[in-house]
Amino acid sequence: MEPVKTRLFSRASWPEAKRIADLLRLETVGGVIMLVAAVVGLVWANSPWASIYETLRSVEIGPESLHLRLSLAEWASDGLLVIFFFVAGLELKREFVAGDLRDPRRAAVPIAAAFGGVLVPALIYTAVNLGGGPALAGWAIPTATDIAFALAVLAVIGRCLPSALRTFLLTLAVVDDLIAIVIIALFYTDDLSLLPLLLMFVPLALFTLLVQRRVRSWWLLIPLAVATWALMHASGVHATVAGVLLGFAVPVIRKSGEGPGLAEIFQHRWQPLSTGVAVPVFAFFAAGVSIGGLSGFVTSLTDSVTLGIVLGLLLGKPIGITAATWLVARFTKADLDDDLSWIDVVGLSILAGIGFTVSLLVSELSFGEGSADYNNAKVAVLLGSVLSALIATVILRVRNRVYRRIYEEETRDADNDGIPDVHQVDRPRAGGSGSPRDFPATTTPGDGG
Repeated sequence: MEPVKTRLFSRASWPEAKRIADLLRLETVGGVIMLVAAVVGLVWANSPWASIYETLRSVEIGPESLHLRLSLAEWASDGLLVIFFFVAGLELKREFVAGDLRDPRRAAVPIAAAFGGVLVPALIYTAVNLGGGPALAGWAIPTATDIAFALAVLAVIGRCLPSALRTFLLTLAVVDDLIAIVIIALFYTDDLSLLPLLLMFVPLALFTLLVQRRVRSWWLLIPLAVATWALMHASGVHATVAGVLLGFAVPVIRKSGEGPGLAEIFQHRWQPLSTGVAVPVFAFFAAGVSIGGLSGFVTSLTDSVTLGIVLGLLLGKPIGITAATWLVARFTKADLDDDLSWIDVVGLSILAGIGFTVSLLVSELSFGEGSADYNNAKVAVLLGSVLSALIATVILRVRNRVYRRIYEEETRDADNDGIPDVHQVDRPRAGGSGSPRDFPATTTPGDGG
């Protein structure tokens, strides 16, 4: 009897692993895991065992000869988070090639909203910290929107909201992250080493060549991806940029036939690792700031860095996104989706104030670990993100009830004849007179998540 051959990572071999992976692909599950990891890190850092937490963060591993002797916290932000940006790069590529960003007119409104949501928070932070010296380095912290967290909140609270709202938020957040990546590359690269940067293009080019030929062999692609990341890290450019470049290299369209392209396949495979490991571990290490009790928290709130970030996320995001959306819809041929109202846009713009993952990363790049400004920035990101999520939840839950009521009216079938009442006409009853009257039909909202 011949032995049964199995493939590495075979779905049939690991049915339990497949079920777990499917769960990790759900936006709600990913958001909950990330939130729990952040809360654990924050509570541990402010507990009597805080010294153990700090010791854990500072444990160093990796080869010194390759300049990769990093602490666990650095491995989380410079290493594991690359997986998150790789998945983000795949999603960006898919949006540009086959998604909403492919049609300029359709994408114009959320793209403009993304730029407004970056510009206004940066201006608010800068205005609050004028004359603040080193504090100005954090101007980019409140500009980012956390894709995973924002979509997770929307999925939980808005099951009857129009699907156009999720598309708007996804496009906005994707473009927002692209802007954040450019900002990191341009403004948070201190010491640039040209030789590693130039050498980085060699494994990147080989990786691109293989994936363009639809090669999926992990034993070829993963070593090239690791080499690209290591050389990018050695060059001084933040290593997460390598994740985006690798994601952009993967083709979206199949060469022939129907079915998903390579970018969709890779995103499907790597999403669970990003959601279940990379982002939660980063959140665990990044959110662990010692507040110093109630007095320390109150003192932090009076700091200009904290104030600038909270105002940027809580006010700058909705002002910038709503204003940019209105200007584009008012003065160009681009229109807001017919399924959305302006109160929906306001609720979504407040939800976009959830900065979290990328904002915490930019905080570290702006001030460096251990500084007072860095601790204040982390407190501000957490506070601003939580407040944005809570306020957006109130508004969007109200809108969700409105859309649910519309949906119930459209699907009501009192006669159980299989035809919703809204699509029928009144018939004259016996002994009375009457004329047929058509009920107006409205668009059925999507599930929003």
